Amino acid sequence: MTGKRILDDSEQYWQNQRRQRAKPSLASAIGEVVKINFIQNFCTVLEPMLRRVVKEEVEIGLRRTLSFSNSNALRFKSLEPSTMQLKFRKRLTLPIFTGTKILDEDGNPLEIYLVDIRNNQESTFSGTIKLQIVVLDGDFPSADNNIWTSDEFDKHIVKERRGKRPLLAGEVSVTMKDGVVFLGDTELTDNSSWIRSRKFRIAARVVQATSHELVVREAMTEAFVVKDHRGELYKKHHPPMLEDEVWRLEKIGKDGAFHKKLAAKDIKTVQDFLRLSVVNEPKLRMILGIGMSDKMWEATITHARTCVLDNKLHVLRGPNHAIFFNSICQVSKAAINGETLTGRDLSRLNRAYTQKFAEAAYQSWNSLEVVDGPFINDTPLLTQGDLVDQQPSNCDNLGVVGSVYFYSSVEPYNFSESSSQGELSATYKFID
Repeated sequence: MTGKRILDDSEQYWQNQRRQRAKPSLASAIGEVVKINFIQNFCTVLEPMLRRVVKEEVEIGLRRTLSFSNSNALRFKSLEPSTMQLKFRKRLTLPIFTGTKILDEDGNPLEIYLVDIRNNQESTFSGTIKLQIVVLDGDFPSADNNIWTSDEFDKHIVKERRGKRPLLAGEVSVTMKDGVVFLGDTELTDNSSWIRSRKFRIAARVVQATSHELVVREAMTEAFVVKDHRGELYKKHHPPMLEDEVWRLEKIGKDGAFHKKLAAKDIKTVQDFLRLSVVNEPKLRMILGIGMSDKMWEATITHARTCVLDNKLHVLRGPNHAIFFNSICQVSKAAINGETLTGRDLSRLNRAYTQKFAEAAYQSWNSLEVVDGPFINDTPLLTQGDLVDQQPSNCDNLGVVGSVYFYSSVEPYNFSESSSQGELSATYKFID
C-alpha cells in the first residue's frame, strides 16, 4: 500500500511539471513577440537595400556591356590597327574654371576633325559619326607612349565624385558630318584638385557610325588644371585694362584694406590709380598708408604700368595754350603761343608749370575735351629711369630726360617728381 502511494505521488509531480511547461509565462510570451517584430522590421529595412544593391550591380553590368559594345562599334576588326584618328584642331584657352565654357586658344568653340593616319592628311570621309565627349585623367597617356588601346582609354575616363553633378556638362554627345564637328556649350562642373595628377583632359571617342568598317582612335586635348569659378572672380589681370577695378592690381585685394582706402578717395579703376600716380605719386602712397611696403608698392606700380592704353587724348585749353594728355594724365602734345611740341621737344617745357597743367587737368578730368589720337598700345609704359637702349627697336623716337619720360607724337611727359607753388597764368614762361 505504501509503495503504490509513492508511485502515485511521483506521477502527480511529473504531470504538474508538464502542465507548467505547457503554460507559457508572460515574460516568454513578450519575448516571442519582440523577436517576431524584430525579424519583421529587419526584413522590411533589408529588402530595399538588397533591391538597390542588386539594381546597381545590374545597371553597372549593363553599362559595361553597352559601353564595350558602343566604344567598339567602329573597332570590331580588333586585330587591325587604326586607320583614322580624331583630333582637336587647336589648343585650349587657359586657365579653365568650373562653370565656364571650354573654348580653343582663339576663343572659339572646340573643333574636332578626322585624320587619315596613313598619310597624316585630313580625312575626306563623307559619312556621319556619333561622338561622345568625356574627361580623362591628365596623366594618360604617359609621356613616352602615344599609342593606347580602347580598353586603356576607357579605364582612364574620370567620373564625377560621389554626390556631385556629372563632371562634364552641356553638349557631351555630338554628330560629326563629313569629318568635322564643333562642340557647343561644354563645361566642367568640378575642379581637378581631387585626382592624383591634378589635371584633366577633354577627349572624344566614337560610339556609332554609318560605316562599321572604320577603326578610329580617340582624340584628346593637352592636360590642364581646372580651378573653382570663385578663383576667377578674384584673379588679377595681366595686363590690366584701364577700366578694370583697382583690386585687379597686384597686392590690392578685393574688399581689402588698400581697396577700401582707395575707394574712399574715389580711386576705383586702374586708370584712376595710374592718373594719380603720374600727377602726385606721394599722395597716392599716403592714401595707401604705411601698410604698403616699398616692395609691395613696387609690385603694384610695376603691374599697373603694364596697362594697355587707349588712343584717347584729353585736352586742357587756355587763352594761349592747348595741352594734350593721354588717358593717365601724361602730356602727349602741347600747343603754346602757336608752337606745337611733341616727342623730345616736350623736354623744353618748364617742368614746374607743366606740373600745374597736369594738376589742373586732373582736377577737371571729366570736363576735358576728348579727341582721338594715334594708338600706342604696342608700347608699354616707360618707368622712371629707363634707358633708351632698353626699349624695343620700333620705338626709335623714344626719349628720356632725367627721371622724366615721354613718347613720340603722343608720348607722355611725367610729372610725378615735380611740384611748384602758384596759379596758372597765360603770362607764365612755359618754355625754358
